Amino acid sequence: MASIKLTPALKHLLTLRNPNVLPSPPLAQLNRVFTNTFRDARAKKAETGWLVASTCTLLTANRPSAVGHLYRFATRSTLEEDKQTGLDLPSAVNKAALMRESALKSVIFIGVPRVILSLAALHEALDDDVKNALRSNSRRTLSADNAQSIVTRGRSLWDGIYVPHADKLHDKLGSYHPDFISFIIQAYGSVLSPLPGETRVYSDASGPEDQDQGNLSRAMGSVVGMSALRAEGGVGPQLISHTFGLLKARLVENQSPEDQWLSTDEGTEWIIRIVDEILDGIADNASNQAKARL
Repeated sequence: MASIKLTPALKHLLTLRNPNVLPSPPLAQLNRVFTNTFRDARAKKAETGWLVASTCTLLTANRPSAVGHLYRFATRSTLEEDKQTGLDLPSAVNKAALMRESALKSVIFIGVPRVILSLAALHEALDDDVKNALRSNSRRTLSADNAQSIVTRGRSLWDGIYVPHADKLHDKLGSYHPDFISFIIQAYGSVLSPLPGETRVYSDASGPEDQDQGNLSRAMGSVVGMSALRAEGGVGPQLISHTFGLLKARLVENQSPEDQWLSTDEGTEWIIRIVDEILDGIADNASNQAKARL
């Protein structure tokens, strides 16, 4: 097969229109953002929500290297300046799994390309022992045995988020393209909804035998949606829908104390404010860089 090469003209065109990811802010600046937001999260016992929201915000803002810094902060910071802990492997595996699950769920809201970039940056930042302990078998491979359960799970999540407008919205999106709503329901069932089994929180430990690694709760799935949509901007109706989705998570039985609080009016507002604080913390540096080039 003959090789195909990019012409000089194509190479030049591909360098235009901002094709590169945005750089991470200076590490000291990034650590200040992480420290301030995590300290607040710890006071509210909402560390899982903080990690999920932070991951999705940085991913959506297209700062993949900052996602790697977030992993290092979450697994080593003591919240004491200039002090770090050694690696607690079971804890680090759990946090890494929560982060990559948050990134995976983000694909529904912002698409594949930025998720690839941030997952790659996270993978590069992981300690070798953590990489080796993370689950390597897929739990989402479609088969004749699980296809119906995925659709059922997706429709259940859809109804839980959009009630009392679930049927009306389902039919409306289906009218735009006959395959559109089918795709969404399948994605909700296979990606956005919790997987069967136990869910995990920030303080958990995990290892290679844990098949529920990173499994996020129903409320955390809404935190993913809210964080990505808030960071993306310009998608107000969808952000409102998934804000209602988190508020409606209070109706889910057997919630954790953290999920119970996050699905209150106060907790849901807190998620939006955390996303904004992170965005403001990383945008200042980008703005200063732009001004310096003028």
